[in-house]
Order: sequence, then structure tokens, then C-alpha cells
Amino acid sequence: MAGWTADRIPDQHGRIAVVTGANSGLGLVTATELARHGAHVVLAVRDTAAGAEAARRIGGDVEVRRLDLASLDSVRAFAAALAADHPVVDLLVNNAGVVLLGPRRVSADGFELQFGTNMLGHFALTGLLLGTLAAAPEPRVVSLSSITHKNAHLDFDDLMYERRYRAAAAYGRSKLATTVFGIELDRRLRAAGSPVVSALAHPGLTRTNLTPRAWEHRGRLGRVIARLGLLATQPVEQGALPQLRAATDPGVRGGQFFGPAKLFETLGRVTEARLSREAADPAVGKRLWTAAEKLTGVNYL
Repeated sequence: MAGWTADRIPDQHGRIAVVTGANSGLGLVTATELARHGAHVVLAVRDTAAGAEAARRIGGDVEVRRLDLASLDSVRAFAAALAADHPVVDLLVNNAGVVLLGPRRVSADGFELQFGTNMLGHFALTGLLLGTLAAAPEPRVVSLSSITHKNAHLDFDDLMYERRYRAAAAYGRSKLATTVFGIELDRRLRAAGSPVVSALAHPGLTRTNLTPRAWEHRGRLGRVIARLGLLATQPVEQGALPQLRAATDPGVRGGQFFGPAKLFETLGRVTEARLSREAADPAVGKRLWTAAEKLTGVNYL
């Protein structure tokens, strides 16, 4: 389907969509388009003031709820409150993420912060909401990958990168884990006969606020590097299209992965993206799933 745009999103009236990290960047564009097409959108954000401002900008049928993916207590509280108010959820877009290029940091639960936020937080959230998703007529989960997953490797003896920490490699590892999770989730949903579809997307090189934040630790030099890096990126409205297609295209199948078509999947129109060999390996998926259940205490499928 060449030239897929947000205008192809079907009517979303009557659907409830949860978008993590919806107050800025890709999440804001995704939430805006879902609301524009009629969905009731839950903006799941760490900063509720920023979420309220995003809700004002979006308009439409939206609500703001606090979610800190770096805290399993916050994930559990969010999921419980959401399920109580919305027993049926049609769409979960696991969009939120952090990019940290400075010193190693840890989450509230002691996980390396990028791995804990980008993968484990979403793993727990998805598992806790799976019942509300399965109650919907055409439920879907979308996991946000990155082209960095293709050069990453999961070291199961040091998932939290406690030895010889390298921030950029840790980010890639977190996104590989997210990708493995989305594919393994599809395998398990199919095996269980679940109606929930697990799809994936990545934005290529897209202009968001994550790059400037990633370089904050370098001061003035970091700001210069961030500005130069943004010159090679595409607009956030274009970068959000792969995840919007994964979230709304009626023909999407479980396990499909969307990204940009041009320049080694860095920019351009939406097409099917390629998984790395490790991301597609069922043995890696099974091993990561077991580790994630143990680390989060969330067991499903």
C-alpha cells in the first residue's frame, strides 16, 4: 500500500485507545490522529501537567492519566484504575520511551533505566491490560521498535548492563528487547487463540524531543550535536505513520512490522520493515519472556 497516510485511518468512534508517552513527539501525533478520527484516547503520561496541555492541543475525546513506566507500582496502579473505568480497551500503543546517552541510571525497581522503561514497563502494562483488550471486538497492541535494534544484542547474563556500560548500546538493547517482546507476544497470542493482534512499528530517523534530551548531559556541546542530528531526520508527523498504520489499518496481521521505506528504513513512505535475525528468533523470544516475567512479576500467556 504505497503512500499510506493518516487520512486512511478508518473511523475510530466507539473505540478506546491508550497511548503511552502521548504528551509529545510520536505519541502526541498518534493520539491526535486517533482522536481526530473519533477514538476516546487515554493519554498515559508521567507528567500530567504536560499531558493536560497536550489534551488541550488535541481536543476531541481525550483523558489524561498518570503512568510512570519506570515504576512497576505506577504501572500496576494505572492498569487497575484504567480497567475499573474502562473494562474494554480496543487499542494499546506502547509508544513511550527514553534515550539516555549519559551515565548509567536505574529505575525505581533497580532496572537499567532504558531497559526498564522501554521494555519491562510496557511488558508489565500489556500483561495487566490483556484481559481488557481481549474483551474488545478487534483488539490490538502496537510496540514501538527502532532501527537500532538491528545492531543490538541481548546479553542474558547482563541484561541490565551492569558491566562495561555503554549508553547507546543499552538503548539499542532496550529496543531489541521491545521488538522481541512484540513478536513473542504475537506467537503466544496465536497459540492461545486470543483475538488480540500484536503488531510493531519503528519511526526511522524522526525529529522528536528525545534526541535533544539524550544529549543534555553534554551541556552546550550536547545541544550543538542534537541540532546537527536533527538535520538528518524527518518530521514527526511522517515518523508517526508506521505506528498509526500498525494501530489502525484493518488488514494488519499479528507480527507485522512497519517502518519507513527509504534510505535503509530511515525515512519516507510506510512499508513493511525487516526484523533482525535475533529479534525473529523464537528461542530468544522465549528466553526474554521468561526473564521479563521474573523481573516484573507479571505472568501471562
